[in-house]
Amino acid sequence: MARPTPSQHPHQKPLRLSARGSDSRPLAVDAELARTRLREPIAVFASIYLNIQAPCCTISHFPGERCAMSDLKAAGALTMAGVTASEIEGDNTPQRTSAAPIANCANCQAPLGGAFCQACGQSAHIHHSLLHLAEEVMHGILHFDAKAWKTLPLLVAFPGRLTRRYIDGQRKNYVSPLALFLFMVFLTFFVTSFGSGQLLSRDANIASLTNHAASAKLRVERNEQALAEARKANTGVAGVEKALAVSRKLQHEAEQRLLYVVSPEKVNSEEAIELREPGWFDKTLSKIASSPPNPDADFPELEKSFRHAAENPELAFYKLKNTIYKFSFLLIPISLPFMWLMFFWKRDVTMYQHAVFVLYSLCFMSLLFTVLIPLSILNQGWLIGLLVCLAPPLHMFLQLRGTYNLGKWGALWRTCMLLVVANIVFCVFIVLVLMKSVH
Repeated sequence: MARPTPSQHPHQKPLRLSARGSDSRPLAVDAELARTRLREPIAVFASIYLNIQAPCCTISHFPGERCAMSDLKAAGALTMAGVTASEIEGDNTPQRTSAAPIANCANCQAPLGGAFCQACGQSAHIHHSLLHLAEEVMHGILHFDAKAWKTLPLLVAFPGRLTRRYIDGQRKNYVSPLALFLFMVFLTFFVTSFGSGQLLSRDANIASLTNHAASAKLRVERNEQALAEARKANTGVAGVEKALAVSRKLQHEAEQRLLYVVSPEKVNSEEAIELREPGWFDKTLSKIASSPPNPDADFPELEKSFRHAAENPELAFYKLKNTIYKFSFLLIPISLPFMWLMFFWKRDVTMYQHAVFVLYSLCFMSLLFTVLIPLSILNQGWLIGLLVCLAPPLHMFLQLRGTYNLGKWGALWRTCMLLVVANIVFCVFIVLVLMKSVH
């Protein structure tokens, strides 16, 4: 009679590879869960490119094992927003089975028993074609787009309903708040890189032409004064008249060039002459840049940062934009304590709910800012003012009331408090970022 081996009990059935995974779940289910622990090379490359460092978190897809890359680590894939969001959502990109299965997993060397590795979740078939890489990118974009079409309308019109549904566990049809936040940050600064560049270059051109026109006007005034003195002395009148004619011609050309940039349809129109005067913003920058340093300033580093920004506004805005882009995550932990203060006596309200609320709220504000950029290019100042004054408080009111099941009065006073807090937090954030970026 054959004796049982030390590793096998007499009443224990021999281990066999089956088509079912742990906890009697089908292997496909285990493989689908396991694949959320893997991230594609695009996300890793983009993470290195953006130099965003984030600690890896633990996700309990399998007991005792750590996630290979956390949701925060996926922020490195902002250069491909759809791919980033689908990675965080746990995208199931379809995989093909290999005609000649590999004996061991290429990633962890565990024995393979199907189309996916039961240990790490990697597909048994390894693709090495550019076509498959493009297919994965397109799948990620389209997969995110399908959820975005259901999430964005609720984010704009019914933010409280969206936040409450996600907190209650209805998450299959909606983009998670972190994934949507990453996408909106990418979209906002992608649009800003085009719109702001056009606005800044136009403003810089207007400022240069304004200075040129002012110099030409001053030259004409001096020549007119010289002509009056020459006529009194009755000497050199012809030469001064010739110089005056040339200076007047140069002044006219400078004004026409300025008008062409400011308002092309008003070139040669006398009604547009007033447009050549510098605006309030230009005067403020010039005043800051020309004023002497104040050694007795309360915040010398802050004054130095503002002075550098005024001397070269285009470079300052470029640095400021990149710094905000990298440190936008700071708005989340800064906002959470203030949210807690408004609900600290409610035991059923948790910090997790506040985090979801803040993320979706920041997503809407980013979307609003993205809409304001093209409106500013189109010179729709009245519409921009209307949206800035009405959209944020109305959205906060609706989101507070729907998320926390508040009454009208409870949502109203919290909205007023949240508006004050949001402005304070935003100003502090901008000052800190300015000191960090402009020096």
